[in-house]
Amino acid sequence: MQLEFVPVEEFYFALTLAVRTLEELTKPGLAELVRERLQSKCGQPSTVAAASQNTFNYVFRVRDCDNSPATGLVVSVSDWHGKLRLSSDYGWTLDADRKPVRTEKFQHRHEFAGQLRAYLQDWLQVPLIEEASSEVT
Repeated sequence: MQLEFVPVEEFYFALTLAVRTLEELTKPGLAELVRERLQSKCGQPSTVAAASQNTFNYVFRVRDCDNSPATGLVVSVSDWHGKLRLSSDYGWTLDADRKPVRTEKFQHRHEFAGQLRAYLQDWLQVPLIEEASSEVT
């Protein structure tokens, strides 16, 4: 897995309607620590949040990961009410009417979330593996 940061200028074109929450990590202070590390590595977030419940959202294109039949794969690392939220369109695609539909890979979202946590833990040097709390589909 390799993440390619999507800057704010490209955000609108990268995010799809199929991005859904993978999981939320609830350890106190974790979201702030991840925000600081991402800001240090990537600079300004992909979106500028205007509300207190969501202060950052870093979006990445994922390379070297199959999400067929979808042609691409996106992940989002954000905060929501003090929790760290990991989201992705893994296992989803858009149909002809641009509505999200599950693909065969949907059943593997939990495994993908684990791979994403491991990648982020290594890249950002933050404790994410043991902090997995609730999977959201």
